[in-house]
Parts: sequence; structure tokens; C-alpha cells
Amino acid sequence: MGKMYKLLGPGGSFYESPEPGQLGGYRPKKIYGRLDCPSALRHLAKGHYAKQRVFFADEEAAIAAGYRPCAKCLPEQYEIWKRG
Repeated sequence: MGKMYKLLGPGGSFYESPEPGQLGGYRPKKIYGRLDCPSALRHLAKGHYAKQRVFFADEEAAIAAGYRPCAKCLPEQYEIWKRG
């Protein structure tokens, strides 16, 4: 069996997936964003964030788990979220 990835599902429960997550999230603030998000990468490089990092299969799973878009790497989705 190949590598398995731990993803956070729509109901807020973790599950194993053979496919890696497409988006990353920060659990305390319930923010999701791209894996190459400059803000997240900066925090990770400083040694922060890693223990609170979660991954999602897609945007729908992140939203269903109660996470909001990152203002830095997903500005369009963030503006839509902000407007309600």
C-alpha cells in the first residue's frame, strides 16, 4: 500500500486518503489556503504553525469543516466570504 495522507473532512473528522490534500489550514483561526501561501510558508519557516496545520481534499471540504479562506493567498474567495 502506498503513502496515506491525513485529511480533515467536511464534518471536522480526520480520515486517511491515498491523495494528498490540495489546501492547507490553520486550526486555531480556522483559515484555509493554498499550499504555497506566502503567509503560511513564512510562519512555517519560523517554526510556527506546523503542529496546528491541517489539510483538505478541496475547498468544499474546508468550508464544510467551518474554515474561512485566507486573505493573502485567496483574496477573491476571502472577499466573498467577508461579504457573507
